Amino acid sequence: MKRALVSVSDKSNLVPFVKGLEENGFEIVSTGGTKKVLDEAGVKTISVEDVTGFPEILDGRVKTLNPYIHGGLLARRELPSHVETLKKHHITPIDLVCVNLYPFKQTIEKPDVTLADAIENIDIGGPSMVRSAAKNYRDVTIVTDKADYDKVLEEIKENGATTLETRAELAAKAFRLTASYDALISQYLSKQVGVEAPEKLTLTYDLKETMRYGENGHQKAWLYEDALPKSYSILEAEQLNGKKLSYNNIKDADEALRCIREFADKPTVVAMKHMNPCGIGQGDTLEEAWDRAYEADSVSIFGGVIALNRKVDLATAKKMHKIFLEIIIAPDYDEDALEALKTKKKNMRILKLDFSKKDEPTRHETVSVMGGLLMQDQDVLAEDASDWECVTAVKPTEDQLKSLMFAWKAVKHAKSNAIVVANDERTLGVGEGQPNRIDSEKIAIDHAGDALDERAVIASDAFFPFSDCVEYAGKHGIKAIVQPGGSVRDQESIDMANKYGIAMVFTGVRHFRH
Repeated sequence: MKRALVSVSDKSNLVPFVKGLEENGFEIVSTGGTKKVLDEAGVKTISVEDVTGFPEILDGRVKTLNPYIHGGLLARRELPSHVETLKKHHITPIDLVCVNLYPFKQTIEKPDVTLADAIENIDIGGPSMVRSAAKNYRDVTIVTDKADYDKVLEEIKENGATTLETRAELAAKAFRLTASYDALISQYLSKQVGVEAPEKLTLTYDLKETMRYGENGHQKAWLYEDALPKSYSILEAEQLNGKKLSYNNIKDADEALRCIREFADKPTVVAMKHMNPCGIGQGDTLEEAWDRAYEADSVSIFGGVIALNRKVDLATAKKMHKIFLEIIIAPDYDEDALEALKTKKKNMRILKLDFSKKDEPTRHETVSVMGGLLMQDQDVLAEDASDWECVTAVKPTEDQLKSLMFAWKAVKHAKSNAIVVANDERTLGVGEGQPNRIDSEKIAIDHAGDALDERAVIASDAFFPFSDCVEYAGKHGIKAIVQPGGSVRDQESIDMANKYGIAMVFTGVRHFRH
């Protein structure tokens, strides 16, 4: 008779599967809670203790770590010496293992989890059985996912056993499971002891979606989500309308969320295009904020991604409905606003996301390079104007400081070299991604055009290497500048600012975004 060992934490869909095994000639070995469930369902089971001749000990920490289990899993049936060893020691071969692991992930996701609870939910025997069965997949079927129950049972019913191809696929899946499981454990324990740069970096993600294509139509793409999902993430948004998000949609929407969380105090609208802000507006109402974001760049906003930090009302929705937008993201929508946006806009993606989680602790971010991976903290530095240093004879006014802070938060999300011209209501012009800073400034000031007035200020994401940027700003009437400082030629820029009567402050930090 064939033998199956069944020991699972997640017992959903288990009984029909095991009954099917029983009906096809398997005797069932089981443990603890799994055995109880199967016994109550009328499935005849053999306890692990009866197989090993040894009781569970140490509060269940040791029950399957035994030669009568692992010998039955690892013995190669085609080797006479292995078969003889089994006979000599009265070990029965195990042909199928159905195991899923202690809920370590679910445990550490609990807000009040203790280290002791986490430790007790590290499975030892389960991964050991999974790995043994998977290593010996030529003879043993390893089932770790209830999604595979039907396929495995169907093959057994048809052929008396699973195919070698299926066993190989299930073995690879099993090792992916144990690798992911151990990765979460290593991440958790490394965090507990304060390790920031482990000598081995183990990351684990779950496949969320196979995408139609990547950045371009000829590139395959897949979307993976962190095994410990982050609430304030485009991947956790509820989609209320429109087509599935594309690869580029997700990158743009992610950047929009990064940017909008900078602006919490007032209703704000961010328009993102190709991962660069083309317009940011603030107002006393969301509609006013939309008007200002739209006015910032009414051309580039076409086909853009819009993030709003307040519940969308009908008046704002009607204005957004007038132009083509790829994505709208907001914490919520009035019912009539949502209906207005959906009307004749069946393809526009409308997303709802809990913005209250925007300040939850962030994890490291990674980016791939050929042959490796870069990892860093996210740039979520809290901005405080009291940390700034005024380096010029003229000091910024309170109104200018408000504009400078708005511009400084905006430039943080434009690609380097980045220059933002703004007032305290909206961006007036954005110059980004140029090989030199003066060209970015020329683009930003040129775009601002007639909107330049005495309220306009400039923010630069990194220091001015020469005084030309300050001179160009002065010639165009700019009266206040915020920049990191730190150039060996800082004094030249300071002297130029004094020449034009510009108030210039140094932040002491830069915000490169490559």
